[in-house]
Amino acid sequence: QVQLVESGGGPVQSGGSLRLSCAVYGITYCRGDMSWYRQAPGKEREFASVIDSDGTTDYRDSVKGRFTISQDNGSRTVYLQMNNLKPEDTAMYYCRGLLCTNPYSKRSKGVYWGQGTQVTVSS
Repeated sequence: QVQLVESGGGPVQSGGSLRLSCAVYGITYCRGDMSWYRQAPGKEREFASVIDSDGTTDYRDSVKGRFTISQDNGSRTVYLQMNNLKPEDTAMYYCRGLLCTNPYSKRSKGVYWGQGTQVTVSS
């Protein structure tokens, strides 16, 4: 019943920009860290960015200064603004959420993943 749905991916030229969105659907009782991960073909999934429930952010070194993670006022959508994209940013981007979804344990967090949105940066 709880789903994370990514959108906003697509093809883009080197130096271009995209904004990814991660929408949370269903009933949640709390929210912890919301993160973006990415996975390129033949590579392990890697951390890209995180925003915690207080709005504190962090990024992997290779995207610092280029990517910005944010969330809306209701914390129902998380965004990843991606500027100055490089071919090495090409990957499937996944939203990861730490969410409380159990009505009988409303403070118990679980990890939820979206199905991903493809970002392809051409040189």
